[in-house]
This record gives sequence, structure tokens and C-alpha cells, in this order.
Amino acid sequence: MPRNASPEFPTIRPRRLRRTAALRRLTAETRVHPADLVLPLFVKEGLTEPKPIASMPGVWQHSVDSARKLAVEALRAGIGGLMPFGIPAARDAIGSAATDPDGILNVTTRAIRDEIHDDLVLIPDLCLDEFTDHGHCGVLKDDGTVDNDATLERYAEMGERLAEAGADLLGASGMMDGQIGYVRAALDQTGHTDTGLLAYAAKYSSAFYGPFRDAVESQLQGDRRTYQQNPPNAVEALHEIDLDVAEGADIVMVKPALPYLDIVAAAAERSPVPVAAYHISGEYAQLVAAAEKGWIDKDAAVLESLTSIKRAGAGVIATYAALDAARLLG
Repeated sequence: MPRNASPEFPTIRPRRLRRTAALRRLTAETRVHPADLVLPLFVKEGLTEPKPIASMPGVWQHSVDSARKLAVEALRAGIGGLMPFGIPAARDAIGSAATDPDGILNVTTRAIRDEIHDDLVLIPDLCLDEFTDHGHCGVLKDDGTVDNDATLERYAEMGERLAEAGADLLGASGMMDGQIGYVRAALDQTGHTDTGLLAYAAKYSSAFYGPFRDAVESQLQGDRRTYQQNPPNAVEALHEIDLDVAEGADIVMVKPALPYLDIVAAAAERSPVPVAAYHISGEYAQLVAAAEKGWIDKDAAVLESLTSIKRAGAGVIATYAALDAARLLG
């Protein structure tokens, strides 16, 4: 008699349900769908054609025209949303280009909205780091530290301009205290009550952001540890999530994704609003680099990574692999 059998019960063989691809597909407990995915994209002022990003093979800096074409491609692939980041031609201490109606992010948001109408969710980045000449996510004091309250004023104005340009959600990524409540109040007071807020509620000070900073040509000197989440801390991150929900966040996000799946899972258990996770540039670049060396199967690794993020509890996943994943999942 087999070891796991008994006179009372038949032999238990979980492997029966793994025997074929069809059986594995039928009994899969977690499924990633293209509509779960959000594609980040970079749009650089002055470009006339896409420019490859060396540290993120397969990802490009776009012109406004090529961003429109990419939006159509994403729509046809069934992807759920787009997350544009702007790279201005000129930067200054307060990120003036972020609130210029003719600035690159506002122009891009309008262009994509005109192209795809309401068929994709449009989530432009609400942060100043791409627009400041010092690379920090806000206005600086004389001593070089970030002025939280002065930065909130800039976020509010930037949020109003992006709402006017056609944003569905604002990707509030700056990690200032009180940012969600402040921007929510500003949007409501100016009649943008339908523009939602995706809060980067637990955005960790991570070693995996390097390729993103290449992509936006960041001017940062130093680090952002005073306002981004400390990697050893979990309870503090959940407190930040609770605060953003209380202030009016429509979605809360954990960033990065894979090193913080415990935070994603904890957020999913406690949050009354949808939970997102950002599979960030360094996570993506690792997979591509290892695949280029022949060490891993890129397609399999992408799907495994996204499945693990979904299994942890994220209903929305921002990833540079969105188009590849949609193709694989289709």
C-alpha cells in the first residue's frame, strides 16, 4: 500500500493536477490579466524619435508623437493603464515646467487623452523630481533640506494642471507628509472632484531605482532617505498607508514590489481601497540583463515575477514589462 494511503482514504496525489498544462491552467489559484497592468513611459521634450535607455533594454525615451503611438499599442494589447513621466528641456529649483500648461508632462497627458479617450486609465506622475535642477522631490530650504509644506503647494498646482490635461488618477509619488489630503482638497476646490489619487503610500528608499534615474536624466546628488520609507520598517509603512487612505487616496501603492511583498500582502489585508505595486526599473533591468547573459528565461521570469506580486495581493501592477506580459498572457 502506498505510504500516503489508508484503508479509509484513497491515495492522495496532488501531482495529478500538475500533469498537463491544461490541468495546471485550470487549477491556477492566481491569474494575472493584461488589464491588471500599468505601463510606465518616459517622454522627453524636444525628441523627434524614440531614444533607447541603456540601463533598461527595451524601454525608450519617447517623443510626444511616439508616446501617442505607444498608447494605441497598449490599448490594443489590453493593458489597463499608462503612467507617463516627463523629462523637460530646462529645470529650475522649484520645477516650474511641472506646472506650465505647455510643459512636457501636461502636453503628453493631453496628447494621450486625445488619442485613447477614456479607453485606458491615464496616471501621470505627480512629483517634482524630474523637473528640479537639484533632483529632489520638492522645494528646498536654504539648508538644502526639503520644505514639506512649500512642496505641498507645488503639488497642488501641479495636480490641478494635470487634472485639466485629462488625468484619471494622479500618481502622487513625492512622499511628503500630508500630500494626499492637501492635493485632494485643492482638486475638490477647483472642481476636479472626479480626478483620483494613486498614493505611493509605501515608497521605500531603494537601491533598485538607478535605471529610472537614468531614464529621467535625474539631477539628484545625495539621496532621498529623509522622506522615503526606511527599508527595515514595516509597521511605519502600514501607518503611512493608513494615513493616505484617511486623507482620501483612491488607490495605495507599494514601491518597489518584489523586495516588499510582505508589505504588499499586509496592505491588501488592511486597505479598504485597491492596492497597487510598482515592479520598478531595477527589478525589470535585472531580469533583462540576466536573460541577455543566457542565465534565465526572460518571459518565464517576467510572468513569475508578476504572478508573485498579484498573489501577494496587488490588484494593479505597474511594470515596464507590461507589453511583453500582455503578449504572453494573450
